[in-house]
Amino acid sequence: MSNIFDTSMEALTHSQAQLTVGFKESNEMSDSATPNLPSRSFEKTFHFYRGLGFSERWHDKNWMILERGDLVLEFFPYPDLDPLTSSFMCCLRLDDLDAFYAVCKDAGLAEKPSGQPRLHAPEVQPWGARMGALIDPDGTLVRLIQN
Repeated sequence: MSNIFDTSMEALTHSQAQLTVGFKESNEMSDSATPNLPSRSFEKTFHFYRGLGFSERWHDKNWMILERGDLVLEFFPYPDLDPLTSSFMCCLRLDDLDAFYAVCKDAGLAEKPSGQPRLHAPEVQPWGARMGALIDPDGTLVRLIQN
């Protein structure tokens, strides 16, 4: 004999199973945060980051998710963004800053004092870490920090 509680638990279990399709088991998940960055054009943003080794995980008209190994960047449409006045930024904490920086240079990004896209060479910061930067085509400052 079943009661309403048993029926509700069966429905809940079925709903949970549907929600977890495509996700890691809960014991495999770890907490994370991803930057949500502006894009004037998903096509142009993807083309730029693909040159840095990122691939597309998700894309629809309202959101795009790119990944490169454990790095994940998420983008929202902002067609009217002025790259010269953008204050968007994020940090990529990298196990091998020099290797990633070399990928950026190999992709044709130049070290220059203004404009975008551009690179700033890694330097030891007053707080002790090595950090470089890239400015993407939408004016987002992406700090590149050695782990």
